[in-house]
Amino acid sequence: MKWDKQNSDSFEDRRGMSGGKKALLGGGAIGIIVLLLNMFGGETGQSIGTILQQTQGTQTQTEGTQTRELSAEEKELGDFSESVFVYNNKTWTTIFEDNNMTYEEPGMVLFDDGVETACGSATSASGPFYCPGDKKVYMDLRFFEELKTRFGAEGGDFAIAYVIAHEVGHHLQTVLGTSAKVRQLQQSKSETEANKLSVCMELQADFYAGVWAHYNKNLLEAGDIEEAISAANAVGDDAIQKRMSGSVVPDSFTHGTSKQRIEWFMKGYNSGDITQGDTFKALLD
Repeated sequence: MKWDKQNSDSFEDRRGMSGGKKALLGGGAIGIIVLLLNMFGGETGQSIGTILQQTQGTQTQTEGTQTRELSAEEKELGDFSESVFVYNNKTWTTIFEDNNMTYEEPGMVLFDDGVETACGSATSASGPFYCPGDKKVYMDLRFFEELKTRFGAEGGDFAIAYVIAHEVGHHLQTVLGTSAKVRQLQQSKSETEANKLSVCMELQADFYAGVWAHYNKNLLEAGDIEEAISAANAVGDDAIQKRMSGSVVPDSFTHGTSKQRIEWFMKGYNSGDITQGDTFKALLD
């Protein structure tokens, strides 16, 4: 991906900071991998929904911090992440203005080991996630090495860009009111039906990531879209479950199949039309 250094007052780099006690926060859109690892690895028989309920909102105090010097590679990845974050905000500001709306920028935090959020405490095992409580995207960039080595994604910088755009997509759902409506609906649904609503949310975030890529084709290089597709393929519920347990349980899906994730990302990328991203109507009607 072609990029130049962009700066944002809403971006924080907390890498190199480490504390004492930390608790796991579930609900990371891509970081759901850690919950699936627990669920299908035999460590717990609890449903994903139960795990999320137990982990969200948990507050844990850290016992102090220490700083280490970031490597040159880490600094460059941080600069890249901040720049992609800025590109996202610029794109959505324009799209919102074109639709007579005002875009509210989220925040973004890079961390390693653990971090405190308005949604609770998170470890690096959470993977990338968005916290609606403080409207910030949280990412441990070491996740992408795991995505490549353990889950077979191709890697590359646009895989990171795709995930950032996906998490910003969850911010869009918050400011547009989609998230609140879905949470309310889920309270009256069975676990299976609630999971279907979660799938719609995740696929819509993939769609929004594709829309962002559509409006930034000038930044793309050969192979970038393939990197995004490879990442989407690696984090499909069916792909993860098959890799973890050898079997697939569709009723437990919370993020969508690999095919669905790729299709909705590409629909956003090919159309650039936010009105075509109603995953709820497409999947539930």
